[in-house]
Amino acid sequence: MKKLMLLLAIAGMSLGTFAQETTTTEIPTQKHKVVTNGFWDNWFIDFGGEFISNFSNQEVGVSANPFSLVRGNWGFDLSVGKWATPSFGMRVKGQAAWGRTVNVSDKDQNPLYNQVVVTLEPMINLHNLFAGYKPRVWNTIAYASVGYGRHIAHDNCEGVNSAIVGAGWLNTFNVTKRFHINVDIYGRMGRENFDGVGANIKGDDWQVGWSVGCGFNLGKVGWDNAPDVDAIMAMNKAQLAALNASLAEQQAENERLQKLIKNHKCPEAKQVTEIITSKASVFFNINKSKIASKKDLVNVKELAESAKANGKTIVVTGYADSKTGSAEYNQKLSERRAQAVADELVKMGVDSDKIEVVGKGGVEELSPISYNRRVVVSLK
Repeated sequence: MKKLMLLLAIAGMSLGTFAQETTTTEIPTQKHKVVTNGFWDNWFIDFGGEFISNFSNQEVGVSANPFSLVRGNWGFDLSVGKWATPSFGMRVKGQAAWGRTVNVSDKDQNPLYNQVVVTLEPMINLHNLFAGYKPRVWNTIAYASVGYGRHIAHDNCEGVNSAIVGAGWLNTFNVTKRFHINVDIYGRMGRENFDGVGANIKGDDWQVGWSVGCGFNLGKVGWDNAPDVDAIMAMNKAQLAALNASLAEQQAENERLQKLIKNHKCPEAKQVTEIITSKASVFFNINKSKIASKKDLVNVKELAESAKANGKTIVVTGYADSKTGSAEYNQKLSERRAQAVADELVKMGVDSDKIEVVGKGGVEELSPISYNRRVVVSLK
């Protein structure tokens, strides 16, 4: 009975080590789906300085340079918005600026006027839409604008109200999780006398703007990728199949050992040392020859003690997964992994002459593929 209990304990230790490895497998996620965010998540507030160029319907002979002070003046903007998904969001933007009527080439003859514009702007994050969500330093965003503009006054005219429509291209650069820098280019149009001149002249007044500023993210920032249920189910089935195969191997080994104990009468001490003949596995991370977890050496130490007590030779066989790396590279990697375990056996007191080191290269024997990144230790 004591022998049988010892056999069951050894089998349980091997299964425990295998189960521990399965819990460290990464959970698969979907590229284009995320967990829904709450109402207060992924808000932002931005502000910046602008240069706005005016293209009036009444202008004649004005330089076409949009950066020229003949056409434009300075302003500032403030916006508040929220991302409903990684790809789609909305913001409300308010702008205050100085404009020019721009109907001659001399800016001193183009009176200044004040303008205020408020727009609602649906936005599309093109990076997340086409490449899937992940935290990035740079995001490029297209948006449309619709809203209201008010030409307040200049020296020779009264204020004018106008509907505003337009579109733009926003680029954000994340400095930290909370802080980002914005570079915004846009175009928009208003009614024919939005600049206070040209009410009887056909054609709308246009504006092109350049804005540089910064902003802050509020609430929870970012999203968690939605788990890939189908991939998880497939992975669980593969893990269960591997666990069942390991259990069957342990049961067969236990049955073989019980027959040996029954058919051979040996001294008690000899029986105890020879029953430890099952294999032990040591696992490695991808492209690494350093043992991932020292806990894997518990079963290896049991084999080492059995080998020393019985004068047995230990065979250390290294493997790599065939899905990554060339055949030549995987062969050398499997040899390095086997040698790493052999070095641990020497530290445990095993004579190096009693250790055989073998590299099997890249294989695809187990599923999931990460289980093939291992070294198997057995007695010869």
